[in-house]
Amino acid sequence: MRALILFARASLAAFLCLTPLGASDAETDHRLERAATLFSTVMGAPDTAIPRELVEKASCIVMVPARDTPPFQEPPSQEAKRGRGFLSCRMPTTLWSAPGAIGIEGGKIELQVGAFSADMILLVMNQRTADKILADKFTLGSDATVEAGPVGNTTPETDAQQHADILSWSRLQSMLTGFPLEGAAVQEDLDENAKIYGKPRTNVDIVTSETSPPVPAEKLIKQLNRYSDAPPEKEKNAPEKSEDKSEK
Repeated sequence: MRALILFARASLAAFLCLTPLGASDAETDHRLERAATLFSTVMGAPDTAIPRELVEKASCIVMVPARDTPPFQEPPSQEAKRGRGFLSCRMPTTLWSAPGAIGIEGGKIELQVGAFSADMILLVMNQRTADKILADKFTLGSDATVEAGPVGNTTPETDAQQHADILSWSRLQSMLTGFPLEGAAVQEDLDENAKIYGKPRTNVDIVTSETSPPVPAEKLIKQLNRYSDAPPEKEKNAPEKSEDKSEK
């Protein structure tokens, strides 16, 4: 019996050593791949894209790819009305952070996710709102103003769009349109983060610790950086990053 216990412990230790930290499962990797494809496809058609200057001004971006077909299609249940995606935020030393996982549901989101299976993109336009969306749960229209975003580089922004905390778009059958998402709730997905990073991590921890993107997320971050050459405009009331005074 003692020999059997020792063998079991040795087998477990070997398994843990062979399992890479942050090894995500196939479904999560596939969703990261689709998020990268979504953004590159949308931005690759300038006449119908999200205006690049808005991406460059944004503090965070949220991408929710449409629900997939089998073998990764979710069963027809309440979960099918919930979008799953990722957020990334602008960093002081790099362009975009490693992704944090999010779920989004409620409000008009059920029409987009459940009935039509549309892609969604949200731009968070200021640091104040970025801090809120990095918290545990965030409701669009209640915790921040949200407006349908403009499409194409020649589309002028309305006054409401210029002052909105969040701009949102929906993409259905390759057609991108501005789509307001009032009432939808955005919440971090700790289980999904655990699949990506090897342990449950909050989105604020992933973003503020300047975590390196895991291999499955590298394509997504590369696409974000490709269309984001300029740093975001710094808010006057945004907190300054504290300097390390240990070296004098």
